[in-house]
Amino acid sequence: MYFFEDIFLLFYPKICLNCEKQLNKHEKVLCLNCRFELPQTHFSEKAANTLEETFYGRVNIEFATSLFYYQRKGVVRNLIHQLKYNNQQAVGTFLGTWLAKELLETKRCPVLDYIVPVPLHQNKLKSRGYNQVAKFGEVLAKELQIPYNDSILLRELDTHTQTAKSRVDRFENLKEKFYVANTTTFKNKHILLIDDVITTGATVEACVIKLQQCEGITVSIATMAYSA
Repeated sequence: MYFFEDIFLLFYPKICLNCEKQLNKHEKVLCLNCRFELPQTHFSEKAANTLEETFYGRVNIEFATSLFYYQRKGVVRNLIHQLKYNNQQAVGTFLGTWLAKELLETKRCPVLDYIVPVPLHQNKLKSRGYNQVAKFGEVLAKELQIPYNDSILLRELDTHTQTAKSRVDRFENLKEKFYVANTTTFKNKHILLIDDVITTGATVEACVIKLQQCEGITVSIATMAYSA
């Protein structure tokens, strides 16, 4: 078995998705050097972390975490680019497994009932063919042994330009892009809302506002990266 695996890797070597050097057979997605460059946030262990503070006074959330800091250049940016635009689903598996380990180890993580992704814009879903956070969420759900649900929180097709609108109008319009298809499924449930990169938090906030239409719902947030 190992002989044939070695032969396969000889002709079809795996490469690091950041530096493009050949990986050894024990490395996945990133080489060891690039993995050490990942700027971890350690938010899972930090109460009142920067991400949680982002939503103070905006929406009520129970817990928020993000794996890495997002920078315009660097390993995290390259990883997410590979996932979003080159369909490198191994990145979603890699990050979902990493986050699951963090959540299982921290005492801060609450008991969760569902993993729910931020819905992708319909035009992007049609052209890309997949939601870049789907594999991330599915792996996370499998490792945490809770359901992954992408059929309740949905997004309308956007047909209106945002360029001429004020910041307040854009946010109000953003809220109307999302809707909850069935408010009973998440009744009295704790939802972990996931996304790839969070910056201002406006999209996640709009999703939380819609999810709060469900009676007794509690929402926590987890993302691959946080843009400070």
